[in-house]
Amino acid sequence: MCLAVPGKVLDIEERDGTRMATVDFGGVVKEVCLEYVPDLQVGEYAIVHVGFALQRLDEESARQTLALFEELGLLQEEFGDPWEAAAAPPGWDETAGGADAAPAAAAGDGAREAGR
Repeated sequence: MCLAVPGKVLDIEERDGTRMATVDFGGVVKEVCLEYVPDLQVGEYAIVHVGFALQRLDEESARQTLALFEELGLLQEEFGDPWEAAAAPPGWDETAGGADAAPAAAAGDGAREAGR
């Protein structure tokens, strides 16, 4: 799933003629292009989609959205390490509690077996 996620601008620099920022998305830091919001400043929040800041956002709305995304597990889904996810064993569901949680597929296996 691709989300537009609010993030806080930590610093700004020009790189090869493009205005770029380091943005914090609730603890996950990524590089973001600011060309669509050229007047965005350090300390402000923006909605970011696929590496581009699209619109300025007030701090309260950004914090509420990030808290909701965290609660729903969407930040891990959006920003999780794809290599880590690919290496996870089949049925692994890190949003259900990580290594101590039962595999997500286990709950449905009995029902599938009974129907065969």
